[in-house]
Amino acid sequence: MIIYCDGKFVDSQEAKISVFDHGFLYGDGVFEGIRAYNSRVFKLKEHIDRLYDSANAILLNVEVSRREMMDIVVETVRKNNLTDAYIRLIISRGVGDMGLDPRKCPKSEIICIAGNISLYPQSMYENGMEIITAATRRNSSDALSPRIKSLNYLNNIMAKIEANRAGLMEALMLNQEGYVSEATGDNIFIIKDGVITTPPVYAGILKGVTRDSVIDLARQEGITVQEELFHLIDVYSADECFLTGTAAELIPIITLDSRKIGDGKPGPVFKKLLAKFHEYVKTEGEPI
Repeated sequence: MIIYCDGKFVDSQEAKISVFDHGFLYGDGVFEGIRAYNSRVFKLKEHIDRLYDSANAILLNVEVSRREMMDIVVETVRKNNLTDAYIRLIISRGVGDMGLDPRKCPKSEIICIAGNISLYPQSMYENGMEIITAATRRNSSDALSPRIKSLNYLNNIMAKIEANRAGLMEALMLNQEGYVSEATGDNIFIIKDGVITTPPVYAGILKGVTRDSVIDLARQEGITVQEELFHLIDVYSADECFLTGTAAELIPIITLDSRKIGDGKPGPVFKKLLAKFHEYVKTEGEPI
């Protein structure tokens, strides 16, 4: 595997960072997870824009332009001879001392990895996934906005641990006001009487690229989509539920907290949108 690390492409065994890098010491940095399909990097501009927005929010200086960053991503995929890939793009604050002060980090560091990922078994896409509601609440936007895709994912990991201890692979998180926010790494959609509802960005969610793509595809199909706050009872009583994310794509949820959603099977709206999404990604994106 060839990794882009600190300005050059190197073999994975040679890709190293300093123990004094603040991304490692403190989670001080931002990242993006990106997919490539059929020799195209899906929604690359949108991912790069979100990356730079996150960097700007934490006053992290990026050493290269957005166009140069896009070229780094494409070239990393190309050098690994991949046509379909999962890409992890990281910007760390860089090397500093053992204190918190970001001013002690003179130069940020960029790392790009292109490989493969499989979050969930294929059977879950066909038969649906069971999840729980985590006791861990989503970070308050007043403390650290969930729209910043930072290197510190402990909030999400604590909720993921709850799912693991319950023998499951995913958990739903509520925001500080008790409204449904998102899963540990994915956005949530529910369907009731033919209408799709997903939490708005102010509910304390990451504004997902796949989320936005699914909203567009649904509206193209004439399906009403609304971004509104909702509670757990709305998920329990939904006709369908599914999650979206770059790595997960679209995956159906059939139970939440042991409560069956709809008829307990992936629903027709989910199946239609999944087929549309798979068709869409084949032709949309930055050519490799």
